[in-house]
Amino acid sequence: MHLARSHVGPCPPASWHSICQDFPLGVVAHSDGDVVYHSTTDAILGALGLPDIGQLFPDNDPRWRGADSEQFFDEAVRLMALRGYRIGNIDVTIIAQKPRLSGRKVEMKDNLVRICDTIPARVNLKARTHENLDSVGECRALECHVCVLLERSER
Repeated sequence: MHLARSHVGPCPPASWHSICQDFPLGVVAHSDGDVVYHSTTDAILGALGLPDIGQLFPDNDPRWRGADSEQFFDEAVRLMALRGYRIGNIDVTIIAQKPRLSGRKVEMKDNLVRICDTIPARVNLKARTHENLDSVGECRALECHVCVLLERSER
């Protein structure tokens, strides 16, 4: 879960920025705070039995201040390939009351496919709301859940 807040200046780059441009809220984060990339990175690292994103890219390290989260995602994919795995399937669910994401889902999925070096049939991206309930429904936070299945690469 990421805490949402009003932001000043440019929105985070990567898959979340394309929807942030016309929306007054950003996320509280040390890096760019891309929730889709952070959650997918953590899912890949977890499937590999590796430390989480916060251990590999700590928020008290100035090198990662404002960093493009695609760097973290790229590193997780690199570590996955290094260990002889590839994406079998990724299922992403974004939970946010606003902005409505239906018009951006194809673009966001394309980014996931590109970074993971896989095919579209192996990536699914869904978005839903919390029906105005709790901090997500009140636009004070947003969530992203990712389930990833890795398979052995053919060598």
